Amino acid sequence: MTGGVSIGEASRASGIKVPTIRYYEGIGLLAAPRRTEGNRRLYDESDLRRLRFIRHARELGFEIEPIRELLALAGEPDRPCASADRIAAAHLADIDHKIARLTALRVEVARMADCANHSVADCRVIEVLGDHGQCVFDHH
Repeated sequence: MTGGVSIGEASRASGIKVPTIRYYEGIGLLAAPRRTEGNRRLYDESDLRRLRFIRHARELGFEIEPIRELLALAGEPDRPCASADRIAAAHLADIDHKIARLTALRVEVARMADCANHSVADCRVIEVLGDHGQCVFDHH
C-alpha cells in the first residue's frame, strides 16, 4: 500500500466507522493523514495499525485518555511497561466496580420482579420503584 487507502477502505480495514475515524482525528488520537490533490484523506499502514489498536482498546472498554496514554507508550518500545500496567490495573479496578454495581442491580431487580400479584395495585415492581427504602442496597 504505497499510496495509501481512502477513509472508506481504512474503515473496512480497521472496523471503525468513517465518522469515528474523523472524530479520532479531530481529538488528536489519530494524526491527520496525508491528502490527495483532491483533498481526500490517505491512510498508510501505520495509521491502520493505530486504528486497530484503538478499536481493540475500545472493545476492551478503555476510555479515550487511557488509550491516548497507551498509544504514546507504544511509541516508546524501550521504556519500562510500569505505566501501561498502571493504566490496565486502573481499568481492571473500574471493571470490578462496574461488575459489583451490576450484581447489586441484578439482586434488586430480581427481588423486585419476583411478584406473584395479579394487579398493579399490589405489584411489587411498582411498590419498590415508588419507595427506595424497600431496596436492599442504598445506591445503584
